[in-house]
Amino acid sequence: MKLRPAGLPDSGTFIKDTLQMANTKQARKRARQIVARNLHLSAQRSEYRTAIKAVRKLVVAGDKTAAQEAFKKAESVIDSMARKGVLHANAAARHKSRLSASIKAMA
Repeated sequence: MKLRPAGLPDSGTFIKDTLQMANTKQARKRARQIVARNLHLSAQRSEYRTAIKAVRKLVVAGDKTAAQEAFKKAESVIDSMARKGVLHANAAARHKSRLSASIKAMA
């Protein structure tokens, strides 16, 4: 029995325990899918958080032009996450609005 989907790093006993807990073939497959999906979505959420942090860092530093450039990239990432369902559309709009407001508040 294969303990993890091909191409995924071994994430310790979590996968093994999850698969052993599953009693049916369908449950084992769902457990594998959950592990793979979680790995993929956590990478996407990390990209999203990094983009937001970059904008906030530049706002605090007071560099308006760089903050605007970073905001364009962050806006693209946020929209992409909302489109893919990683982030709710309203949450995406809220984050973009707050980032934009923080940039506009810079004098």
